[in-house]
Formats: sequence, C-alpha cells, structure tokens
Amino acid sequence: MARSFWLKLWAALVFAYLYLPILVLVVFSFNSQKLNLQWQSFTLRWYGVLFADERLREATFNSLIVAIAATLLSTILGTLLALALERYRAVRPAELLLYTAIIVPDVVLGIALLIWFSRLGWPSGLVTIAAGHVVLCTPFVALTVRARLADYDPALEEAAMDLGAKELTTFWRVTLPAIGPGVLAGALLAFTLSLDDYVVALFTAGPGSTTLPLRIFSMVRFSITPEINALSTLWIGAVSLLLFAGQVFARRARTRL
Repeated sequence: MARSFWLKLWAALVFAYLYLPILVLVVFSFNSQKLNLQWQSFTLRWYGVLFADERLREATFNSLIVAIAATLLSTILGTLLALALERYRAVRPAELLLYTAIIVPDVVLGIALLIWFSRLGWPSGLVTIAAGHVVLCTPFVALTVRARLADYDPALEEAAMDLGAKELTTFWRVTLPAIGPGVLAGALLAFTLSLDDYVVALFTAGPGSTTLPLRIFSMVRFSITPEINALSTLWIGAVSLLLFAGQVFARRARTRL
C-alpha cells in the first residue's frame, strides 16, 4: 500500500515537472500585462493581435504546407521501408542506417542538405524544406511501423491470397488495416516533428519561405511577448486535438481487427 502511494506521488511529481511550465505559458497568454512579468488581469487581447499579424499567418500557412507534404511522403516511404526490412532478410543490415539517421545531429543534417540541394541546383524554399523534413521524418516512421509489424501475423495475408485476393487487394484490405495504428502513429510523429523543426528549416529555407518556428525564434530574440504565449497555446491545443483524434482512430482500428 505504502509503495503504491509513493509510486503515484512520484508519477504526479514527474508529470507536474513536465507540464507546469506549459500551464504557466497558457495562463500568461490571457494576462493583460505586456511585459509578462506578473499576472495583472484576464484578457483575450493578445489573441486578437495574433490573428491580425499577417507575417505570423503566412508563417503558419507555410509550416502547415511543409508539414502535410513531409508527412505524406515520409509516411509512404517509411511504411514501405518498414515492410521491406521486415520481409526481406537481405535488406535487414540496412536497419542500422535508420538508427544512424536518427542520431545524426540536426545541425549536421541541415548542413548536409544545404550542400546537397546546392549541388542539385534546387533554389531554397518550401520545396527544399519539405524535402529536408522527409529525410528527417522517414526513419522515425519506419521504426514506428516496424514496431507494429512485430505483432503482425503474416498468415493473414496468406489466407487472403489463398482465397483468391491479388497482392494489391491483400495489402489494402488486410495488411494496411492491420498495421494502420502504427502507420497513423508514425504519421502523427512525422507531422509534429516537421511542425517543430527549426534547425533543418534554418538551412533549407529561402526568401518568402519562413516557417512558424523560424518566425517565432526571430520574435523571441529580444523578449517573449504575450502574442507568443497565445500562439503557443493555440499550437498546443491543435496538436493535442490531433493526438486525441489519432488515439480514437487507432482504438477503433484495433477494435475492428
């Protein structure tokens, strides 16, 4: 009984340590004081200022375009890579390259992408940022899908093909629904990684392609304004809703299996 109490208390302290700074940020997004040093009174003024800022709207739009494109491409590539690693032993030694791609520092990846895109003659912009984020996110998607494939029974595919289903039909009707939660988790991870990335975007962005992290960093260079708190609060809410929707979808997918 005593051990259970202390474990619960310890867990509560850890969660408090993780989320109290975020809670403070959310509360101060409604603070009327511009200096953000102490609580003055409740206001929604900073949200109005935020929505009136055209450069922030443009940066948000750029981030969403890049994140959606990078998520779609990295999810497809990562899923196919995970299937190849799981089914073909000759490819399995290449799994080490996935871990290598994950542990490479972002600044090294950003410099490498900058040199590579320059050699290809690609002008810096949203396309190069999205291409860089695909490189960044694909290993995470592949490893997430591989974790799901570890519990997958290949006999389901054999049964479907014995009943006359073609390979493509078997993939869409059997394989993809079975590994769907893993694919969705990988896609959500890729989306949040792309939205959050600053370093790779710093090296691959060009004029007129400023993403939201780049814009925020330029705003907080001298001080943290209440608009930043309001923007962060909206961002946290949007990502939380996305994760909640993903959990509901994954739970329903597991129920149908």
